[in-house]
Amino acid sequence: MGEDDKPVLVYGTFPDRDTATRIARELVDSKLAACVNVLGEMTAIYNWQGETHADPEIAALIKTRTSLAAAVVDHVRERHPYDNPALVVISLVGGSDIFLEWIMAETAPAQRG
Repeated sequence: MGEDDKPVLVYGTFPDRDTATRIARELVDSKLAACVNVLGEMTAIYNWQGETHADPEIAALIKTRTSLAAAVVDHVRERHPYDNPALVVISLVGGSDIFLEWIMAETAPAQRG
């Protein structure tokens, strides 16, 4: 793996499981992500437009590569119902080599056709 293109996680939140699952499938089917973990419901407490909110959300961990992170963020933003969805790219400092290699193989240009 080159230093400029390596596995990363994109963390995102969604209003419900159906939205998270639909977008996750699109990302995996298009080979923008190797895998997406759609996690359980949580409560997001935040300020928005001058008011404090406490709303249920679903978090997702999107496993992709550095060179696709912007495309993943764009894909999710275009399909997300929120005006300002939580989407952050998280660099990885290590892990199981065979798993990290799998992420890279699943998102390789040849896989995306």
